[in-house]
Amino acid sequence: MKKVVLITGGSSGIGKRVGEYLNDKGFIVYGTSRNPENVKNSKIKLVALDVRDSESIKKAVHHIIEIEKRLDVLINNAGVGITGPLEEIPTDEIRNNFETNVFGPIEVMKAVLPQMRLQKSGLIINVTSIAGYMGLPFRSVYSSSKGALEILTEAIRMEVKSFGIQITNVAPGDFATDIASRRFHAPVIKNSPYEKVYSQQLATIDEHVNDGNDPIEMAEAIYKIINTNNPKVHYKVGAFMQKFSIFLKRILPDTVYEKMLMNHYKL
Repeated sequence: MKKVVLITGGSSGIGKRVGEYLNDKGFIVYGTSRNPENVKNSKIKLVALDVRDSESIKKAVHHIIEIEKRLDVLINNAGVGITGPLEEIPTDEIRNNFETNVFGPIEVMKAVLPQMRLQKSGLIINVTSIAGYMGLPFRSVYSSSKGALEILTEAIRMEVKSFGIQITNVAPGDFATDIASRRFHAPVIKNSPYEKVYSQQLATIDEHVNDGNDPIEMAEAIYKIINTNNPKVHYKVGAFMQKFSIFLKRILPDTVYEKMLMNHYKL
């Protein structure tokens, strides 16, 4: 029986690449988009879903289950980036980021778990970020939202294990996608105390994305996880030094690690 997969944020970036890869491997794949009618030539089925709207989530999940009679894999991929000095990021933008990166995935999990319990099987893969393992300057909101999803996953996977449901995290590093163009950038404010250093960091952050790895690496990693009997709690996918930075955070004193990050970001 072909497995049915739902990928939030499946119309662009990592989600699109993962969806196409799984479709080629024979899965029944549904992606989501806030406006699927605007997406041309999608290789996977797209349903309307906004992770900030619980009713649209319920409607999309119900639609898929009504057609397929099951749902085997949820890939919680939809997310948005955000940059800026915390002091200068509008509070509404901070709330929007957490609505998308934390509360959205929670609502989607709530929507699919009853069906997975009924099946006594299912896999949820939450796409977080290597940035979620550390507080990065001028990415405080993004790092903390992804870090929150990491910890949520650790907890909920224990809550649902007895129902035959598995949950795991996949934390990507920088990949060459269009995320930079969709990220909210707090504006560089003239004569702000952060003006010079933040404008320099903006260029560096976008450069890292542009020079990132091919998203096919995420697709291959997720395919392997789906075919793993007992997925681990955490997976990291990306450049060696990005993954190594997590190891260093575990073994170095906090102040030493902080100094290393500040040197890296020229602060």
